[in-house]
Amino acid sequence: MTKIAPSILSADFARMGEEVKSAKAAGADWLHIDVMDGHFCPNLTMGPDMVKALKKSSDLFLDVHLMVTNPENFFESFAKAGADLLVFHIETDPDPTDKIKMIRDLGCRAGLSLNPDKPVSAVLPYLEQVDLVLLMSVFPGYSGQSFIPESLERAAEIRSFIDEHKLDCALEIDGGVSRTTAPDIIKAGVDIVVMGSAFFGDDDRTGIVRYIKSL
Repeated sequence: MTKIAPSILSADFARMGEEVKSAKAAGADWLHIDVMDGHFCPNLTMGPDMVKALKKSSDLFLDVHLMVTNPENFFESFAKAGADLLVFHIETDPDPTDKIKMIRDLGCRAGLSLNPDKPVSAVLPYLEQVDLVLLMSVFPGYSGQSFIPESLERAAEIRSFIDEHKLDCALEIDGGVSRTTAPDIIKAGVDIVVMGSAFFGDDDRTGIVRYIKSL
């Protein structure tokens, strides 16, 4: 069944504890934490202290997405803070094997991400080494962007590769996921959907979780 990972970037930061409790009560499986350094993408967001606070207040799986230029500088601090999964971008290292090993040595699951303008072929050779591949269906930086339709074909290509090679690698998608786009996204073979404004901006969060899982 599809997992749902609400992105706390779209939550009310003044009420973060309540927002996290609401996400769990609604049936969310993971929490997605977007980390941006203002260099890899044009925004600054949260650091290890946020992950540490979330770990104390919730038992949800913490999916940390490092949209930073030198991700290896942050692996240890986020691992110590309580991250369950560390995802970094193939754009930061065309041969990410050493970074993947660094994450595993810290006791975390490892993931690779790629932006909409990066060929899918760039990550395929490394999918046997990671637990998850995160396909960006918008350009990193801000929540509330529109889903890029070409992402469906890219997702299907990754799904086909994973299945063909019988890999133990989940496929996650982030950007513009909503009630409208979700059916085609799930049909393309995505395992985990990251939802930002479509989740935290919905008055019926339980309803949207049920709907996505019904697909």
